[in-house]
Amino acid sequence: MRPARRRTLVQELQVCYEVSERRACQVLGFPRASHRYQSVLDERAELRMRLRELATIRVRYGYRRLHILLQREGWRVNHKLVYRLYCEEGLQMRIKTPRRNKSCAVRGERSPARQSNDVNNGQKT
Repeated sequence: MRPARRRTLVQELQVCYEVSERRACQVLGFPRASHRYQSVLDERAELRMRLRELATIRVRYGYRRLHILLQREGWRVNHKLVYRLYCEEGLQMRIKTPRRNKSCAVRGERSPARQSNDVNNGQKT
């Protein structure tokens, strides 16, 4: 049973049987701390939305540059928080793999080795 449903049951027990909160929670086996808990909305929701908007506009910007843009807009946030939200939102940029230098291709035919441990220095004999 969901905690929200249990909370309503505790309240019904209190009203119908005129018992205390402690007794009603004990009968249902529901912790009093859970009965008193009030959910809190994500206070960083606006920051997350703005970070996502900036990341979609500025695709090549990383979290460091986005942190600077947020500060310019007046957000008082730490760079570590921006990094954590950046990762949680899945905004990491893909890392480019370095390309092979085409001039490093094999420059000539290699002669086959004549014996074991034969060193090929590129000279044809």
